[in-house]
Amino acid sequence: MGSNGGGRRRRLLLLLCLFPLILPLLLSRPSEAGVSGGGGGGGTPPPVVVGYGYAVRSAAIDPPGTALTAELRLVGRTTVYGPDVENLRLVASFEAGGRLRIRITDADHRRWEVPDDLIPRRSPSVPHRSLAGQALTPPPPPCRSRCRISAAAASDLVFVLRNTTPFSFAVSRRSSGDVLFDTSASDPSAFLVFKDQYLQLSSSLPPRRSSLYGIGEHTKPSLRLQPNQTLTLWNADIASANLDLNLYGSHPFYMDVRSSAGGRGRGGGGAGAGTSHGVLLLNSNGMDVVYTGDRITYKVIGGVLDLYFFPGPSPEAVMEQYTELIGRPTPMPYWSFGFHQCRYGYKNVADLEGVVAGYAKAHIPLEVMWTDIDYMDMKEFVSSLHKNGQKYVLMLDPGISVNETYGTYIRGMQADIFIKPRVTGVGEIKRFHDVLPFDGLWIDMNELSNFITSPPLPSTLDNPPYKINNSGVHRPINNRTIPVTSYHFGNISDYNAHNLYGLLEVRATNKALVNVTGKRPFILSRSTFELIYAVSLGNTTEELCNRWIQLGAFYPFARDHSAKGTIRRELYLWDSVAASARKVLGLRYRLLPYLYTLMYEANRKGMPIARPLFFSFPEDKMTYNIDSQFLIGKGVMVTPVLKSGAQTVDAYFPSGNWFDLFNYSNSVSTASGMNVMLDAPPDHPHLHVREGNILAMQGEAMTTEAARRTPFELLVVVDGNGNSSGQVFLDDGEDVEMGGEGNKWTLVRFYCEKTGNYLIVRSEVVNGEFALMEKWVIDKVTILGLRKGTRMARLRGHELYNDVDAKSGQRTVKTVGKSSDGGEFVIAGVSGLSLLLGKEFKLKVKLSQS
Repeated sequence: MGSNGGGRRRRLLLLLCLFPLILPLLLSRPSEAGVSGGGGGGGTPPPVVVGYGYAVRSAAIDPPGTALTAELRLVGRTTVYGPDVENLRLVASFEAGGRLRIRITDADHRRWEVPDDLIPRRSPSVPHRSLAGQALTPPPPPCRSRCRISAAAASDLVFVLRNTTPFSFAVSRRSSGDVLFDTSASDPSAFLVFKDQYLQLSSSLPPRRSSLYGIGEHTKPSLRLQPNQTLTLWNADIASANLDLNLYGSHPFYMDVRSSAGGRGRGGGGAGAGTSHGVLLLNSNGMDVVYTGDRITYKVIGGVLDLYFFPGPSPEAVMEQYTELIGRPTPMPYWSFGFHQCRYGYKNVADLEGVVAGYAKAHIPLEVMWTDIDYMDMKEFVSSLHKNGQKYVLMLDPGISVNETYGTYIRGMQADIFIKPRVTGVGEIKRFHDVLPFDGLWIDMNELSNFITSPPLPSTLDNPPYKINNSGVHRPINNRTIPVTSYHFGNISDYNAHNLYGLLEVRATNKALVNVTGKRPFILSRSTFELIYAVSLGNTTEELCNRWIQLGAFYPFARDHSAKGTIRRELYLWDSVAASARKVLGLRYRLLPYLYTLMYEANRKGMPIARPLFFSFPEDKMTYNIDSQFLIGKGVMVTPVLKSGAQTVDAYFPSGNWFDLFNYSNSVSTASGMNVMLDAPPDHPHLHVREGNILAMQGEAMTTEAARRTPFELLVVVDGNGNSSGQVFLDDGEDVEMGGEGNKWTLVRFYCEKTGNYLIVRSEVVNGEFALMEKWVIDKVTILGLRKGTRMARLRGHELYNDVDAKSGQRTVKTVGKSSDGGEFVIAGVSGLSLLLGKEFKLKVKLSQS
């Protein structure tokens, strides 16, 4: 792969004008920065023109009409940010899952791209029939004004190339006509530009209908992107407490959730509320993404323009399509869903032993002990953790001590592997693991971070002509990192691969840990590329720590971490915090099967474990601006208290019946979504489950190992029609692959249906042998959402293959809550069951009205 700094510099620009006659006038205008026209007057100098765009020289469509190639030529030259690339090639093609790829690159010279072995993708096919008048038999129709491709059977997207001067393209929905991406512009500042170290592409957006989420990693005051901001992607060691700055990771992807619009046509369309699509610019170079509300503009300092459009139309479908391309989330081991304790600054082993003892004495679950860069002799300590069913994770930085007596340094020099993350790690990790049998690794400082700033070399790599908004003040891209003129394995410059380093290190570390342990690794990486929830705490208070654990207990990754020099905050230090911790972590451990099943769904389909509300309720526009609540899966909602001294919390409930998971007697019902003021005493957080869901739960315990040995309870939350569903995935929690070949896992799907006077709860089992071997049983079934007056007149239970007597189960019915229509709910419970989880069963409950 060539470096963007090598060879001659080139440039690409896009200009839309109404009449070709304007072109000569444009070409005669000054184009240098700082040049203004002659004549009198003290007016404002004309804006600098960075580029004039490209025109279509020829275009061709493949016979099926699903791929298009266009050869583009430069309209007019400028020297702002370097010389233009003269000739470009645009290839638009439909791929798996209905996604559309649009790739624009130098037609004459190869350029840096994200390597195929990192994100595998096929090369675009070259169409065979011409639309530029080349003689064929029979000759194809000429492409006079526009070329159009679609894949009607496989995708809702349509690509249109406009043969204007300069050219433009648009992506729209076939079903509604809604325009999703449109590069046409009358303002030269939005024209397509393609130079060696400056690429620019811009699209208009409907400001009153478009809600954008993504373009990470930044700390923002809202989840939804707000207009008039520049989002910089350049991995940097900038703490997440800093607002509006580029942070540790780069994710050049956004999801656009559209509100409804009537009618068809340009910029509008008949798309319903919540219709969603995703856009990925697959480019690892530094960039600014400028979002103004009515337009999004990419300004990139290298590589190519490789765009992917994911049609959705739901947020969940977008994520499935997106992760089909970039890769599904790697599964984590079961134990990683327990509670983790960490601090930078633990003094010695005795300090660590005291922390473990403190949690045990307070009867607060503790799964994993972590240490930061506080290295000490901990082999006996780690052995004691393992005897307790607990785990140990330590930090590993990429920096190596330059010491000619240090074995790791000597071996690295001999192997010539430094700054080459794709081949390093296996031998050293094995040596380290043999000395200290850790269970996971925390990879830090891998942006790459550096405590010094190297002076720039006389190179446009160190000092590119366009300055991205690094650290919010246009700092040099060498600031507190390695020089971008450094080279990685394969002779790849850090200028191109900088944002990939963290991901490459994680891949190498994951491979090494699999080889060393033979188990599913746990790795936490600070730097990422194409997620994780965290709360940053400096010094704290009892109240803040109490409210934090009430929230953090329900993050996918729940860890208490504090920095050196700050107040200690282990959860047992305050009585009020300890009480909250026992309550919320007790529920978390009961929900472990649910969380682990969500990990399985993430690994299979790309669904995030924690989700914004609009994921499940995209048709509800009120959810678009909610960032102080979130969902776990599709139907469990977390409402934290985020204000000091608050005794109430304002919560938004989308339509449906919602039940408090801490007290099933408390419920909220709404027909169309509403805000509700909830009481929020210091000891009560809010976690609600929505109608239509079935949760498989187990008992409370101090470790995940112990929790896995407890019986199951099914929480069946029926909707107004008496229906609900759910599933649970189970394996040994540490096999490298989830749901792979063999019978070392079980998947059970649960259904509840109302048929006449009967409510039927049943299961369907895949690979039941594993669950049978583990002797897991369902001891209790609780049904929520039934109306007052319902009686359990008769209970029958049987498995489809083996009869099981469920009549001895203890039945209870309790009246609680009120529904949205004023009626009251009852809780129906059946305990004392012994239903084998690994065998299909059916519970048939006869209902009658008292």
